[in-house]
Amino acid sequence: MEHPFAISLDVGSSLANHTGNWRTERPVYLDRLPPCNNACPAGENIQSWLHRAEEGDYEGAWRVLIADNPFPAVHGRVCYHPCEDACNRGQIDETVSIHAVERFLGDEALKRGWTIEPGPDTGKKVLVIGAGPSGLSAAYHLRRLGHAVTVREAGPMAGGMLRFGIPKYRLPRDVLDGEIARIAAMGVEFVFESKVEDIPAEMETGGFDAVFVAVGAHLAKRTTIPAREAGKILDAVSVLRDMETGDPPKLGRRVVVYGGGNTAIDVARTAKRLGASEALIVYRRTREQMPAHDFEVREALEEGVLINWLQTIKQIDATTFTVEKMRIDESGWPQPTGEFETIEADTLVLALGQNVDTGFLESVPGVAIAKDGVVEVDAHMMTGRPGLFAGGDMVPAERTVTVAVGHGKKAARNIDAWLAGGTYDPPPKHELADFDLLNAWYYTDADQSVQPQLDIARRASTFGEVVGGLDETTALFEARRCLSCGNCFECDNCYGVCPDNSVIKLGPGNRFEFNYDFCKGCGLCVAECPCGAIKMVPETT
Repeated sequence: MEHPFAISLDVGSSLANHTGNWRTERPVYLDRLPPCNNACPAGENIQSWLHRAEEGDYEGAWRVLIADNPFPAVHGRVCYHPCEDACNRGQIDETVSIHAVERFLGDEALKRGWTIEPGPDTGKKVLVIGAGPSGLSAAYHLRRLGHAVTVREAGPMAGGMLRFGIPKYRLPRDVLDGEIARIAAMGVEFVFESKVEDIPAEMETGGFDAVFVAVGAHLAKRTTIPAREAGKILDAVSVLRDMETGDPPKLGRRVVVYGGGNTAIDVARTAKRLGASEALIVYRRTREQMPAHDFEVREALEEGVLINWLQTIKQIDATTFTVEKMRIDESGWPQPTGEFETIEADTLVLALGQNVDTGFLESVPGVAIAKDGVVEVDAHMMTGRPGLFAGGDMVPAERTVTVAVGHGKKAARNIDAWLAGGTYDPPPKHELADFDLLNAWYYTDADQSVQPQLDIARRASTFGEVVGGLDETTALFEARRCLSCGNCFECDNCYGVCPDNSVIKLGPGNRFEFNYDFCKGCGLCVAECPCGAIKMVPETT
């Protein structure tokens, strides 16, 4: 006699009948692009090194970091961290203090003497012109690729604008020197006080297979101001350079700085540290339109620097400066009002921007100089002269340290490919891990760690470093605030919520995979993934 069964399938036949055939969509694991990584001009894999740092593997984190950027201790101090502007954590409480953790890792490396080995010798020689951030970055990456590198620098020391454009209170010189020394220890040759005038001749006599030109913007822009009797007028670049060469300029008790960028702020703060009783910045637009970063403006105001917004200098008579008040029109452009006042000052410092000296390139066949004074390069950073590459301040781009370092890495990869007879094509980027892909309720609130600062009295009277670093406890805490946007961190949520037991754990560090024979495509794993590392895709036949 046959008995009726509630289930008509043979026992153990569910795999053969593939329950997954009911699906119209299936979940897949993926790695999305974290917004911090996407925003970094140096192309750092920020999320990856933060992950190692939060596990306490500081050397491992540092080695991931320096695969892209040889200056973590420098960048942790001077980068304006666009990565943090993009950080999804900012929509929960406060952004992860990425630059502070980067600084901690860089300082640990200097303290513990971690080093980098060059790559296997390729037999190729590359000349780098300019020992600023872009040239140093290119030299470092080229050496890691196994090429012999010589850096020619017109000045007496390496560092470029890192050394001659950023005051010591923001970037202590022992930190800068330590990270440059690591590059030199890899076998990079430095030749100082050696200005290159003829690139083709240099390539021939030196036996160089390629050249990377990375001369910084050291020429100060000028302006015409009517003067009955010219007082003491200096340019910001010269003031900051003189601070580094051991001959501090005599600015007097009252100093006016004309300009609104970060360099203007640096000069005014330097003047206060040199003993000026009054350091006044004159800027023709509003504070909101000021190109200087807000935290630098805030620190300057705390130190007693004065700022006159919406003013422009019209005339100089010895130590008397006539300024005109401005107003912003409907288009946001400053317009004169016809209202004047006078300011007394011993010194005027012009901080109106810098240009690059490209004169030595104008006679090189194939090299084109644009009207705005920058060098034209192709997508691979090569000029019209084969084997001659350019980057940093010399090409069209935002002029920041991090952009320059990113250019050096990009140039090195392209030079390496060109020397091998090919071209470098970067891998395609993953889709972006936007905030709306995250489940923010899984993360607890945890405010950003606070970096210590010198008290204001000491800040304004010494060149001691203003902002301190995190200690190991706070650095570890800060690294653990990372949300791991778009990348699985093995929280086991998908494993725990799957109603079909179709998620397979592959072991620590190996993440998971789906058994699609059981998965019904309900999408619960996607809905409950905290970091957005799973998505539903149309079912394939």
